[in-house]
Amino acid sequence: MPGDRLQRVGEEIRKEVAQILQTELKDPRVGGFVTITHVRVTPDLRQATVYFSLMGGTKTPEETEAGLQSARGFVRKLIGERIRIKFNPEISFKHDPSVAESIRIAKLLGSFKPAEESKEKNDK
Repeated sequence: MPGDRLQRVGEEIRKEVAQILQTELKDPRVGGFVTITHVRVTPDLRQATVYFSLMGGTKTPEETEAGLQSARGFVRKLIGERIRIKFNPEISFKHDPSVAESIRIAKLLGSFKPAEESKEKNDK
């Protein structure tokens, strides 16, 4: 069951990082609506990769990632204070484009009309 522990620790880190970004991080490069999608933790719990998505705002994913990377020491310190695990993991941030991609695909699919509707409109 080591996979269960990794998932639980990853989920706790995800919750805490989301809380930190929402309430305590004041970096102007981290603008817009940043969502923490998931966290991957190495089996030895020494490294955690935090994946984020960006919705809206004027900041690019690269700018936001740079802001998050510069704040990772601060985030790591707060995670160490809030989560009780043997090792405080090294944190790294990566952009996760899957949410924006799924929204784009949903919009594309929504723009297509079913064949029956278009046929009925042509008959009228």
